[in-house]
Amino acid sequence: MRCTFNLKDKKKQGETLIYFIAFFKNERKKFVYSTGERIKPSEWDFENRQPNNLKGRGSKSNNHRSIKMQLDRYTNFLLHITDLYKNTDQEITIKKIRREFDNEFKKATINKSQFYDVYDEFTTYKIKNKEWSESTVKRYENIKNILKDFEKSKSYKLTFNGITDEFYTEFTDYCMGDLGHINNTFTRNVGLLKTFLFWALKKGFTYKADFIDFKKKPKVITNQIALKKEDLEKLLNHNFESKRLERVKDVFIFSCVTGMRFGELKFISKNNIIGDVLLLKEEKGSSKKTREIPLNPIAHFLLRKYKYNLPLIANQKHNDYIKEVFQKAGYTHKVEKTSTRGKEVIREVMPFYMRVSSHTARRTFITMMKRKGKSDKLIAEISGHNDMKTLNQYYQITDEEVKEAVNETFDIDIPLKKVD
Repeated sequence: MRCTFNLKDKKKQGETLIYFIAFFKNERKKFVYSTGERIKPSEWDFENRQPNNLKGRGSKSNNHRSIKMQLDRYTNFLLHITDLYKNTDQEITIKKIRREFDNEFKKATINKSQFYDVYDEFTTYKIKNKEWSESTVKRYENIKNILKDFEKSKSYKLTFNGITDEFYTEFTDYCMGDLGHINNTFTRNVGLLKTFLFWALKKGFTYKADFIDFKKKPKVITNQIALKKEDLEKLLNHNFESKRLERVKDVFIFSCVTGMRFGELKFISKNNIIGDVLLLKEEKGSSKKTREIPLNPIAHFLLRKYKYNLPLIANQKHNDYIKEVFQKAGYTHKVEKTSTRGKEVIREVMPFYMRVSSHTARRTFITMMKRKGKSDKLIAEISGHNDMKTLNQYYQITDEEVKEAVNETFDIDIPLKKVD
């Protein structure tokens, strides 16, 4: 049985449908089936019956390759069905083949073309296969909400065929313009979206591959806040009238002296503490070995204070309250925050306490260890980092350290000569 592809209208200036055609000798008829794919005749290779420009680069070539992948599905499916019928001694007729094609392609179009239906199937698949942590699940829920808000704001109905360069431009404008996302946030979100689209491509829900060329914005290491030893001493000795703030302060200090992520604190119990070591099974990545986190006297003191059950609250609430802790502790001096949006450097001046979050504690632990000359490998053993580049992004160098380093390096006596 021979099969090929033809254009519906070879003389059309714009795009025209691509038909799949198979010839049935027994019935002396040909089976004609619309693939739903469209292309301009000028972009069609009439000799080889396929899109041209398959070896080039750019969005047009990617689009042609995705069309070719879709067309190959029809050819492969026909071979599969004819082999199946032959092996089961069934008569092959155009009517039966059309029914098989409708079940395979039109059913998929009806049931699987809804972008968010496939997105939900993707997240369910990942969750059931235990591939994601709770924080990853929340990230993908957040992306879904961003995409839905984008649709409303830009009046851009999301479909797989609509994931084009135009979509990327509008989505970039929405995220960085309307939402005010900086480069790092936008890059992370685009990466998550592309992970979903690669999965959909692999599973056959789409054959449009324009998204492969979506460029991430260059990541920028932004200046962050890290505390010093005297800051921890000040916090530890500050008595808050509010129990709420006292508890938030204690949880924050515990993270500072252990380097634990806020989300890991819920795994602490008396059962996984042996002497001066807390044994923690990594939440991110089940293949990682159990971490051994040293408990210093401050950590022991705080654990005993709360009978080994730290008073945890929701991360967002903790972030709100820890700012209040620092404000009441007197950290109201102004600091500059710099971030990058596209090519623009954004500078904001704000009170120190507004820069503090739960993540400041982990950054403080790493920065204080680095200042004491501890090796990256040793710090990573405690913090759970595999990538030293990521670890070093936590290290915040202060102006005092810079001045001290320069002065120590060039500690040269100045000649006692008169200067005009």
